[in-house]
Amino acid sequence: MKNAVVLLSGGMDSAVVLAIAREQGFACHALSVSYGQRHTSELVAAARVAQALGAIAHKTVSVDLRSIGGSALTADIAVPETPQTGIPVTYVPARNTIMLSIALGWAEVLGAQAIFCGVNAVDYSGYPDCRPEFVQAFEQLANLATKSGVEGHCLQVHAPLMRMSKAQIAREGIRLGVDFALTVSCYQANDAGLACGRCDACRLRAEGFHAAGIDDPTRYVSAS
Repeated sequence: MKNAVVLLSGGMDSAVVLAIAREQGFACHALSVSYGQRHTSELVAAARVAQALGAIAHKTVSVDLRSIGGSALTADIAVPETPQTGIPVTYVPARNTIMLSIALGWAEVLGAQAIFCGVNAVDYSGYPDCRPEFVQAFEQLANLATKSGVEGHCLQVHAPLMRMSKAQIAREGIRLGVDFALTVSCYQANDAGLACGRCDACRLRAEGFHAAGIDDPTRYVSAS
């Protein structure tokens, strides 16, 4: 089997990406990043998802983005509970670049020529590092900056959800047997993984399940 590194946050999108990579015949090495986010329940969820979806390895790497702050997810800034205009304060500077860079390092060690990530340019919050231009640029960088790339073993960065709506992602997950009850998407979930039901991530997730005609398995702190 071909090796692949799959970025796994513990949320619904990355769980579906892991299932897609597995269906495509990759031996999946799941990578989670503890970057100083508000809660660790998503990392606990990532471990559950990796096991449930048959990842042959799951690694968590720590990076302290809280030390530079600049985001509601890494600093003492309130998480918005109403839709925002422009790039929202939940954008984490350099997060996807750093995560993909770590995935690139592990991929080179493994001899993997594929990295999978769950970035999405349809139902997303306006983050600049979730656009196809970013993924294409990073793939080009990856093949310029690595021994394997210079020696002709080109790596591809796969973003299979890029053009999909949340409803389409939900349906794809059901087709692939993803148990969404294992996942945590909320920006401010509590230690038990219960979602607030009010933040942007909760809103997009709930709207996606509703549009797909799928019962929402999310566990909320209270009815919302």
